[in-house]
Amino acid sequence: QVQLVESGGGLVQVGGSLRLSCAASGRTFSSASVGWFRQAPGKDREFVTTVSWNVGNTYYADSVKGRFTISRAQNTVYLQMNSLKPEDTAVYYCAAGYRWPNGARAPGQYDYWGQGTQVTVSS
Repeated sequence: QVQLVESGGGLVQVGGSLRLSCAASGRTFSSASVGWFRQAPGKDREFVTTVSWNVGNTYYADSVKGRFTISRAQNTVYLQMNSLKPEDTAVYYCAAGYRWPNGARAPGQYDYWGQGTQVTVSS
């Protein structure tokens, strides 16, 4: 079993920045895709970004490319979010998928999920 705990969410103004963290316990991220998804009220959960832990390949949704950066260190993954927009408001979830070690973008490709952290961007 893997437990994922996110932190770092909060309220920020348009154009501001936040950094989310996701720490794993119970199992390392080795050989996993570790990603971030988000879900706004009334909408489906959507892919934001993922990193292939062993290789370091990163993938981003078009909507966040150039503004968000995923990084990893030890058994923690980070999401640096810059130039935030109101449409970035959502609950952000960290996820780990061990069946798809590279490039997993669909929620069904992930095995473990964190509890989510709220990000609110005010205009």
